[in-house]
Amino acid sequence: MKFYITTPIYYVNGAPHIGHAYTTVAADVLARWKRLEGHDVFFLTGTDEHGQKVEKAAAAAGLDPQSFTDRVAEQFREMTAWMGASNDDFIRTTEPRHKRACAALWQRLAERGEIYLGEYQGWYAVRDEAFYAESELVKGSDGALLAPSGAPVEWVREPSYFFRLSAWQDRLLAFYDAHPEFMAPLSRRNEVVNFVKSGLQDLSISRTSFRWGVPVPGDPGHVMYVWVDALTNYITAAGFPDEGAARWEFWPADLHLVGKDIIRFHAVYWPALLMAAGIAPPKRVFANGWWTVEGEKMSKSLGNVIDPHELVSRYGLDAVRYFLLREIPFGNDGSLSHRALVTRMNDELANDLGNLAQRSLSLLARHCAASLPAVSAPTVEDEVFLAAASALPARVAEALDRVAFSEALEEVWKIVRAANAYIDHQAPWALRRTDPPRMAAVLRVLADGLRIIATVLQPFMPGSMARMLDQLGVPAGARDLAALGAPLAAGTELPAPQALFPRFVEDAA
Repeated sequence: MKFYITTPIYYVNGAPHIGHAYTTVAADVLARWKRLEGHDVFFLTGTDEHGQKVEKAAAAAGLDPQSFTDRVAEQFREMTAWMGASNDDFIRTTEPRHKRACAALWQRLAERGEIYLGEYQGWYAVRDEAFYAESELVKGSDGALLAPSGAPVEWVREPSYFFRLSAWQDRLLAFYDAHPEFMAPLSRRNEVVNFVKSGLQDLSISRTSFRWGVPVPGDPGHVMYVWVDALTNYITAAGFPDEGAARWEFWPADLHLVGKDIIRFHAVYWPALLMAAGIAPPKRVFANGWWTVEGEKMSKSLGNVIDPHELVSRYGLDAVRYFLLREIPFGNDGSLSHRALVTRMNDELANDLGNLAQRSLSLLARHCAASLPAVSAPTVEDEVFLAAASALPARVAEALDRVAFSEALEEVWKIVRAANAYIDHQAPWALRRTDPPRMAAVLRVLADGLRIIATVLQPFMPGSMARMLDQLGVPAGARDLAALGAPLAAGTELPAPQALFPRFVEDAA
C-alpha cells in the first residue's frame, strides 16, 4: 500500500528555525512508521521560493532573487539532514519541473472556464502573501489597518486573473461533510468551515506589480499568485502533468502537515483548485501549533529564535526529536523550555529507558554468556508483561494514525514503566544465586520486551534505537513490525552493552 506525506514547502525569506524542524520531524516519524508497517512511502519536503516577500528579502540582502533563494534553500536542505529526515524528494519551486507543472495546472483550469481576467482591488499583506476582506482587518495601536496576523496591509489595484472560488463554496462544504477526516485538529476544521460558510469571493491568482514568480501561460506580464505556485508542488513531485508517471500512483496525498497559519490555503484554495482541474484532493490536512521559547514568541528582536542545528549540537538529535513530539499534543501550541527538555532527557530517556536497557543488557552479558537465553514456560507475571508489550505496536499505530505523537509515546512509556516494575519485582540479580534458570527466563522476557520498545521507537529516535537493536542482537533485516512475530533464536550473540542515553549535565558557568 502506498502512503504519501508532505511537509509544507518552507518559505525562503529567512533561515530555518525550530518551527520548521518540528514539522519536518513529525512528517519523518510518520513516514518511518509507515515504512515499518510495510507501506511504500513517498515523503516530500522542500522550499517555496517565489513571491514579493522573497523579492524584497533578496533586495535587502543585496542579491538577485535566484542567488538569494539558492542560498536559503540550501540551508533548509541542510536542516532536513540535521533533523534526520528520511525524505524521498526535496522540491524547489524554482525548478523547471515545477514551472511546467504550474503552467499545466493553469492551462487546465483555463480550459475548464475556471479562470478569467479582471481587475483586483483589495487589501494585501506582503508578509502573509495573502489578500484580506475589509471585515477581517483590525486596527493597530497607531490606528493603521492590519491583517488578522498583525501584518501590515496595503491597498492594491491592478489587472489580475481570478479563479472562480465563489462557485466552489457549496461544493467545498459538501466535501467537508462527506470527508470529516479531511481537516484536523477539530479547532482548525471549525475555523475553516466557518470561513467558507461566511462566503467565498473569487480569488486573485496573478500579479503584475513584481516579476519574481512563475509566468502566466500566454500572458507573461502576469506572474502566478505565490500560493497557486506553492501548493502545486505537491503534485509536481508526484509527476504532474504526467499522470502516467510512476509517482502519480501516490496521488492523492495521504497527509499534508502544515502550520496552523496556512490551513486556509491548504483546506480551501487547494482542494478547490484541484477539483476544478479534475484532480482528486488530498485525503487529509493536519495543522500543527507553534512553539514559543520559554513562554515568549520567537522573534529576531528578542534574540530568542532557536536554530535547530544549535539545539541538536547541544542535546543530541534523538533527544531533540523525542522532546518535540513528547512535550505537547500535536496541534497545540507549546513552549520550548531548556529545563523541560533536560528533564525529559534525564528522567525518561536516561533513567526510565536507558537504565532499563543498561541493567538488562549488562545482566545478559555477565550471567548469560553474552547471548540470548531460550524462551521458557512463562509465569503469570511474564504473561501479563509480554501481553502488554505485544499489544504496543497496535496502540502506537492507532495513535499515529490520529497524528497523536505524544499519545503514542505515552503508550510506549507505559510499557517502559511496566518493564522497570517487572525487573525490580523479579530481581534477576538475586535470582542468579537462588534460581539461575528463572534468572535467564526473566532476562529473556526483558530482552523481548526491549526489542518491541526499540522497534516501535525507531521512527522517533532512529539512531539510538538502531544501537539498542544492535545490542539486542536483532538483525538489520528484522527490524520492521512484521518481524516481531518471529522470536530471536536462543543463543543469539549479544555485543557488549553500551549506555544509550547518558544523563545531561549543564556545563558549569
